[in-house]
Amino acid sequence: MFLSDYLDYTLKKLKANVANILTLTNLSLGGFSVLATLKGQLHMSVLLIFLAAFVDRFDGAVARRLNIESELGKQLDSMSDIISFGVAPALLMYQGLFHEFGAPGAVFTILYVACGAFRLARFNITENNGYFSGLPITAAGVLMTLGYLAIPYVPPQSFMFLALMLSFLMVGTFKLKKI
Repeated sequence: MFLSDYLDYTLKKLKANVANILTLTNLSLGGFSVLATLKGQLHMSVLLIFLAAFVDRFDGAVARRLNIESELGKQLDSMSDIISFGVAPALLMYQGLFHEFGAPGAVFTILYVACGAFRLARFNITENNGYFSGLPITAAGVLMTLGYLAIPYVPPQSFMFLALMLSFLMVGTFKLKKI
């Protein structure tokens, strides 16, 4: 009887944390992306950001489906998202292009991260009712990362504009329906 109780307890704990495990996977992929960028492995960084976005797509859905949403999970998701879709894409663009612009490149890099953090904080303290306010940081991070892939084909100044637009869209107050 003891083994069966232990297995039941373990399965309940696993079920209760499966969304957090997905969120921590997202965070880990973002962290590895940052490390890859620092090592000059920019294409690997791109892949890791896209994998983080794929995993991020499921953590909230799993939490809702299993009825295990929690305030901890919400905060953990935001901490993970700022790394995977704020810091990782910004650092990728900085290493890939923005560093060539000197101080303005650094300012646009930090502005993007700051607006992403602001957007996540605002999301966590407001009632969402099925809508996002402003562009979700995951979408902004994926667009910034896609921008990196376009560097050989687009004038360099265009990416400063991209970073600026994504920053403003994240802190915008327009509503987007959640899907």
